[in-house]
Amino acid sequence: MNLDEATQKVARMAENNGGKVNAIINFKFDEGVIHLDDTVTPTVVSNEEKNAACTIKMSLSNFEKLMSGNLNPMMAFMAGKMKIDGDKGVAMKLASLF
Repeated sequence: MNLDEATQKVARMAENNGGKVNAIINFKFDEGVIHLDDTVTPTVVSNEEKNAACTIKMSLSNFEKLMSGNLNPMMAFMAGKMKIDGDKGVAMKLASLF
């Protein structure tokens, strides 16, 4: 999975689940960033790094596993495969979407 494919998956997820997280989140990868603003309708997804309540750092390969349900978000965090900066409560809301 590349950054464009990941961005498209997040955009589809946002389309189907908009308003459930009600926060601004950055997913940060070595290849770039996905910015998710779920405080507006419709949810905005872009590749611009903007201010966010929470930034989740991980590899794109682990993000793909997370999105497909092959990686538990809590286990990824505990194993150091995912790092969270900012509001961890926002990150916990994300677990319900995967």
